[in-house]
Amino acid sequence: MLCSFLGYSQDLPPKDNARKVPARDTTLITTAAEGFEIKEIIQDTVKSDTVRVNKKETLTDKVRYKATDYERISQRLKQIILYNEAEVIYGDMKINAGEIILNYEKNTVFAKGIKDSAGVYTQIPVFIQGGNEVVPDSIAFNFDTQQALIYGSRVEDQATGFNIKNEVSKRVNDSVVFMRNVKFTTSEDIDNPEYYFYARKVKFVPGEKLVTGLTNMYIADVPTPIGLPFAFFPMDKQQSVSGFVLPSPGETRQRGYFLQNGGYYFALSDYYNLLVVGDYYTNGSYGLRASSEYKLRYKFSGRLNFSYERILNSERGLPDFTETNTYNIRWNHSQDTKSSPNSRFSASVNLGSSDFYQQSINQSNTGNFLNNNFSSSVSYSKTFTGKVPVNLTLAATHSQNSRTQEINMTLPTAQVNVDRIFPLAPKSGSKKGAIQNINFSYSARGENRFNTTDSLFFTPEMFRDGQMGVQHSVPISTNFKIAKYISTSVGGSYTENWLFKTIDQSFDEEEQVVLRDTIRGFDSYRTYNGGISFGTTVYGQFNMRKLGGRLQEIRHVMRPSLSYSYTPAFDQFYDSYTRTDPTTNVTEEVEFSRFQGGLYGAPGNRVASSLSFSLSNIIEAKVISKDTTATEPKKISLLKNLNLGTSYNFAADSLKLSPIRVNGTLPIIEGKLNINFSAGLDVYALNNANQRINTLNIDNGGSLFRLTGASANFGYSFSNKDFDGSKDVEPDRRDNSQFAAGGRPDDLFGEGIDITGNSLLDDEPLDDEDREEQEVKFYNFEIPWNLRLSYQINYSNNRREDEISVHTLNFSGDVELGKRWSIRASSGYDIKNPGFTYTSLGFARDLESWKLDFNWVPFSARSSWYFFIGIKKSILSDIKYDKRRAPDERL
Repeated sequence: MLCSFLGYSQDLPPKDNARKVPARDTTLITTAAEGFEIKEIIQDTVKSDTVRVNKKETLTDKVRYKATDYERISQRLKQIILYNEAEVIYGDMKINAGEIILNYEKNTVFAKGIKDSAGVYTQIPVFIQGGNEVVPDSIAFNFDTQQALIYGSRVEDQATGFNIKNEVSKRVNDSVVFMRNVKFTTSEDIDNPEYYFYARKVKFVPGEKLVTGLTNMYIADVPTPIGLPFAFFPMDKQQSVSGFVLPSPGETRQRGYFLQNGGYYFALSDYYNLLVVGDYYTNGSYGLRASSEYKLRYKFSGRLNFSYERILNSERGLPDFTETNTYNIRWNHSQDTKSSPNSRFSASVNLGSSDFYQQSINQSNTGNFLNNNFSSSVSYSKTFTGKVPVNLTLAATHSQNSRTQEINMTLPTAQVNVDRIFPLAPKSGSKKGAIQNINFSYSARGENRFNTTDSLFFTPEMFRDGQMGVQHSVPISTNFKIAKYISTSVGGSYTENWLFKTIDQSFDEEEQVVLRDTIRGFDSYRTYNGGISFGTTVYGQFNMRKLGGRLQEIRHVMRPSLSYSYTPAFDQFYDSYTRTDPTTNVTEEVEFSRFQGGLYGAPGNRVASSLSFSLSNIIEAKVISKDTTATEPKKISLLKNLNLGTSYNFAADSLKLSPIRVNGTLPIIEGKLNINFSAGLDVYALNNANQRINTLNIDNGGSLFRLTGASANFGYSFSNKDFDGSKDVEPDRRDNSQFAAGGRPDDLFGEGIDITGNSLLDDEPLDDEDREEQEVKFYNFEIPWNLRLSYQINYSNNRREDEISVHTLNFSGDVELGKRWSIRASSGYDIKNPGFTYTSLGFARDLESWKLDFNWVPFSARSSWYFFIGIKKSILSDIKYDKRRAPDERL
């Protein structure tokens, strides 16, 4: 840091040839603006014609200097004195100070501050070289020995965030500095830190390391018993260094004492690293985790994590002893879009034991135990550019349910997509009419699909039961308009499926069971369909200005859509077998397809001819804004959307009309609260077995529609800003009183309570004293807080259940009690099955250089708590104290 400091310039006066003047005139004083000039006397050198050996030049660059008040040169003292805002620049080094003295005879420089008119010591030296900065009280440097003495220096290491302050430091050479009575801390206020480490002797290698002798920790200038006989702090700017990760101790009732998250960090290179940590419990349980990050700028980046836990419950030999092995693999990889515009590789993997998060004994996994679904995707795609672009994608996918332990995996999947082609389109200009808009495309998808369970994952049985197939699809369509307003689309598709495994079925009369034989080999089937659809948009506007008030206009937008689709019967791919019921002696013929249960299912053996109808509605209004400066009415939504849809199957023998689907969004508070709702309405009745029958519900003694189910949900988030006094509120004294008491002007959550006990509805005018009292903020609007609510209710009546199946209210929020205090909470309440859902409470305290955090799960099977206090900066992250109580295992 304190490398190659100052020297004297070759522009300085020479030692031998300078003009001699009387002693009283040896000082030449000029202002900084005028500068100074040294005149030399040309002497006759014949009388002393000798050969002199010049000293080796010390300087390799020009020294530039300036000052505000004056620059003074003393021939007698061999000094240049710079006063007030003095600055010296040499190479990549710069020093600023109140006063700088250059001695060009002894090759030294001395810099210090000056006192202002009030006697305050100001303009202390600031030494900058490269990216390092030192702020000492004063500094002395010798150019010949390249050593310096620095008094009261302050050093900030950018790489680690260390701030170092010491009484005296000695710069031995370009890379080593010895210090005495040193304070080093990560606090931003180095002169008044909230904590620091005090060392009597320190060896400092800038940019590499800091080695100390006896070191003690001080908090608020009070010494603590925390101390070390020596300490080593790496300060490498280029990369992190390898080192141990200290574990966190604790205790559980089931597994005894433990050490968690202890291990070693390997700084392998600038591009990747490795962290290996583990847990150990005194009953024999243990866990291992490995994590690696990698990054190549402008190319790619990613992270790989592997976790394994061996969990022992109880003690060996006891009847309740169990042993569980769980694992989890997570991999995330992303490619920079600039590296290859036509190809891309990405990965997002999360797989492992289904009960990993539920069984994990590591505190860091507590927040993930509610995850029930894992999914993974690894894909590579490449686009072949040309007249008709072709896209190729290779992928592997995985989905896993932790409750059912069912796993679905495709390994691999290959897909080819050919961009849409318009064979009859004009070479230039837009496409018009049904003929020019005819288009088709081609896609092919081949995959290996495996459906298994957690216990059979990656076993030979999983691969034996896998299915492989290829699907080709050619869609063709065109679109045009009828009478300018009705958009029409006509299309169809052809699909061919290749499979390599089918299932033949037969009936065993003796055993009365259906026998299924797997036939391995190539087989295929083809399907096709077609359809036509019509759609338009209808606008309705209603002028409300005649009614007076703020409401100006209502706008209703309707988008009806009518579509017809036809799919023929593919009964040529069906066979049949006969079965006889031994009790009734009735023989029946059962149809089956050898493609049933296959990768793409079996083609339909019934004609499908259906007409579908849907209608979406949007209702908006224009109102006069409360803002008197607004020039245009304000647009608000009265109904964001209301969708209705149903279909009629002409080919069905009965129950031709499907249930009517209704869903929509109702805005309650603009931009804050929207209620989403849905319902199902069926025109058909149910029989005594709660099955749909081909009888209208109204003919069966019921209403026109039978409600089969409904749901409603909303999410609402609000904060202290919603209660800000600057919010646009009607100037009504009642509303203002509710507002100040913490309520809302719209009384959404009830009226506020006036805690003053004084009514603001009195007709008497307020005097000055009452007005001053009214202005007191009984509700602290300056405390930032946030509250998030979500509500869900589901009603089921598909088979006459007539019950509320889901009814929950979830909430979470946080409050900042002070600038550095925050409290957080999240919970929920199950109204159907009364009781609180997973609840978590916590608070955090920002201690400037330290942080304090406490998290508590008060009840449930995950009941636990965790306390932590430690230093923020990573260089001292191991200086911490944490205490936890892990969740108790419940049988």
